[in-house]
Amino acid sequence: MKLSCATIAAMLLSTTAWAAEAPPAKTSKPVTFSTLRAPTFDAARSQTQAWFDQTPGAATRRAAFDAIWTAADVPLLERVAASIALGEPAAAALLQEARDSDGPAPKEPPPILRDSALPAFIRSNLALAYAKALTSRRIYEEALDALKAAVPEQVVDPAAYYFHRAVAEHALVLKADATRSITRLLDDVPEAPERYKMVATLIFLDMQNWRDDDKDLGLISRLMDNSERRLDLGRAGPKTQEIQKKIVFRLDELIKDIENQMKNGQQSACPGGTPQPGPGSNRPAMPMPDSQIQTNSGPGVVDPKKLQHLAENWGKLPEKERAKAMMELTKDLPPRYREVIENYFKTLARSPAP
Repeated sequence: MKLSCATIAAMLLSTTAWAAEAPPAKTSKPVTFSTLRAPTFDAARSQTQAWFDQTPGAATRRAAFDAIWTAADVPLLERVAASIALGEPAAAALLQEARDSDGPAPKEPPPILRDSALPAFIRSNLALAYAKALTSRRIYEEALDALKAAVPEQVVDPAAYYFHRAVAEHALVLKADATRSITRLLDDVPEAPERYKMVATLIFLDMQNWRDDDKDLGLISRLMDNSERRLDLGRAGPKTQEIQKKIVFRLDELIKDIENQMKNGQQSACPGGTPQPGPGSNRPAMPMPDSQIQTNSGPGVVDPKKLQHLAENWGKLPEKERAKAMMELTKDLPPRYREVIENYFKTLARSPAP
C-alpha cells in the first residue's frame, strides 16, 4: 500500500487540528484493525521480570532491577533494555558497543538477536534498542538486520521500530521497503509521536522525487553518500568498492550521453532543464541557468578508463594532479553536477585507498 503525498499531508493536518480543537476523548475506544500499541507499563514490567527472575543470580540483582522500574521519566524501551542488560552480560556488552560513538562498527549481526532460547519479547526489544543506537551512528546495514530479526508486535515502542526501520531503508536506497515501513507507522501505530510522523512524511515525499533511472543524478548522489558513509565507518571493503564501481559506471554513462548529444548537434539539457542551442552556436539565446550544461564551451570529453583510474587512485595523487583532473572532469558541467562529483572525490581523498 502506497500513500499519496496529499493523503499524508491531509492526515497530518487533520491530526494537528484534532489535537487543537477536539473535546476530551471518551472512555470507549473505536475498534481498529492491524493496529500496534505499546504495552502498558505494568504489562512490560511483568514480561521483563518474568524473564529476569529466571536469569542466574537474579535475586542478588533484584534491587537494581527495581531501581530501573521506579526511576522517573525513563522511556519504556530504555527500562526494558536496561533490565535485559542487567540480566544478560552478552546483551550488556552488545548495547555498550553499539552506543560507543568512538568504537568500531560491527562487522556481522550479533548471534544473540537470533537466539531462540530468548523469549520473543526480550529478543525483539533488545534488537530495537541495538538498532536505535546503530542508527544514530549511521550504521544502517546492521541496524536494519537487527530490526528484521525483531517481531514488531513484541516491542514496547512500535513507533520507534517502524521509524528507525524507515530511516535505515531510506538511507540504503530501499524505496519500496521504506515506503512499507512508513505506511505501517502512519496507518497502524496510532500512538506514534508527531515528530516521527512528520519526519517519516518528509522521507516519503523525498522518495517521490526519486527516478528509476540509472543515470539520474539523484541516484548517483545517493550512491556517493552511501560510499562516503561506509568509508567514514572504515568499511573500504568489497561492498564499498562495488558501490564505487557503480558510481564510476553511471557517471561514465551520463557523460557519454552528454557527449553524444553534443557530437550529434542535438539540443542538450540536464534532467528538468531547458533545451539549449547545440555546439554549432557559440552564443546562448539567454543567460545559462545553473541546471543546464553549457554546450558552447567545448565537448569536455572524459575517457571512461581515466575516470575509473581516478576513482581508484585519488588518495595517492598529488594535490596539483587532483586539481587538474577535477578541472578536466567538471569543466563543462553545471554547478550542481560539479558539487556532487567534487564532494565524492574529496571524500576519497580523506579515506585510505582500498
